[in-house]
Amino acid sequence: MTTCVASIGILRQPKTVLFGPGERRHLPHLLAEIARHVLVVTDARMAQVTEFKDMVTAIEGQGITVSVFSEAEPDLPRENILTVVDRYGDADVDALLAVGGGSCLDLAKVSAAVLAHGGDVRDYYGEFLVPGPGLPVITVPTTAGTGAEVTCISVVFDREKGMKVGVASPHLEAYAAVIDPELTVSCPPALTAATTADALTHLVETFTDRVKDVTPEFLAHHLYVGKNPLTDIFCRSGLTLLNSSLEAVVADPSDIEARSATMLAAYNAGMAINTAGTAAAHAIQSPIGALTHTSHGFGVGALLPYVMRYNLPTRIAEFAEIGALLGVADPESTPLDQAKAGISRVEALLETVGCPTDLKTLGLDPKDFSYVADQAMLATRLTANNPRDVTHESVVEILQRGYDNDRTWWSV
Repeated sequence: MTTCVASIGILRQPKTVLFGPGERRHLPHLLAEIARHVLVVTDARMAQVTEFKDMVTAIEGQGITVSVFSEAEPDLPRENILTVVDRYGDADVDALLAVGGGSCLDLAKVSAAVLAHGGDVRDYYGEFLVPGPGLPVITVPTTAGTGAEVTCISVVFDREKGMKVGVASPHLEAYAAVIDPELTVSCPPALTAATTADALTHLVETFTDRVKDVTPEFLAHHLYVGKNPLTDIFCRSGLTLLNSSLEAVVADPSDIEARSATMLAAYNAGMAINTAGTAAAHAIQSPIGALTHTSHGFGVGALLPYVMRYNLPTRIAEFAEIGALLGVADPESTPLDQAKAGISRVEALLETVGCPTDLKTLGLDPKDFSYVADQAMLATRLTANNPRDVTHESVVEILQRGYDNDRTWWSV
């Protein structure tokens, strides 16, 4: 059994990461190092939470002027960025503090770039188009899943284009990430389920990603550079953590130890995707989400069983190791059987948190399969990471199997 391993390791990461219950206490001092006027980006729900108000009060106690933008919306519409830039472009903001889920964090990261360099966010759609560092951003996630606190990409929904577009640049990397599991305790159950499904998908996709030849020229122009030994470390850690914590979080959402483990797993997943990148499940989900108005986490989770089966012939060793990490691989069985056991355990974890594991439940209509495949094939930044070549025809087959809940194995 041969595992596909790159000979070099590559990571991108924030300057500082603080993790643990109560670690938000460091925010006033972190911000005092970089700002006299901080713009806090959050959503309407979080802005009313006692912990959020206490954070703002503590920051102001350091003599820092605080402005709050609490209108962040799910799936980050471009209009949010336009509003932030219009409202605060002349306000002498020194830094941004993002408190919330992935959309809040993405909003702050990309707004920091536009505030620093001007123009429209559309000028930065794509890879390596942000001309330099933006305003410093400190990220404080309140969900355990997206990994946006440590990634240098923001995903924007452009309504006029009718699609999600990525702004991907090392210049979007946060100055610091403060990951406090206490902030996830109030997270609604459905959001907890969707974000953990997203984290699990991140870990599986990056651990089974394509290995690439990362020349200096390639690294200088691409954010996602494939599976490598350093991202594998984070994947192994994250998978092990989720395997032991998801059932506990579902059983008792107030279990701070389980919340901490899932949040640490999500951080691990974010560190992995920040360099290795996501793959086919994410490429296919984007148009499905636009059509069905379903959450990103549930979308990638529903696709994952069928994408894993599609990729199995090219990643038997990796899926077998996932089986071992998740404690279900019989060492006396064949590598293929170990791999299948790993895939089945991933599916069981998705079901534990209540994630749909078929596409009919999402509301996808078979008449849209070809359109979804067309759109997925445009996401070359993601499809290039998939370990098995993806075609329009193979995406349609994945969609058909997902719609039919067909868990038969692809030929190996």
